[in-house]
Amino acid sequence: MSSQESGSGLMSSAGLVRYFDSEKNQGPVLDPKTVVAFSALLGTLVLMLNAFA
Repeated sequence: MSSQESGSGLMSSAGLVRYFDSEKNQGPVLDPKTVVAFSALLGTLVLMLNAFA
């Protein structure tokens, strides 16, 4: 096994480490129940407005 083969494994994983490190602080953290409740309310509102139009 040459030194180039073992070096390529480290190079290929370096991008993944950088990707997961940068992903930590993006966007607000919402509870999944909040998202489902908001979606249900929005859907109900759209259906009600559609019924009156």
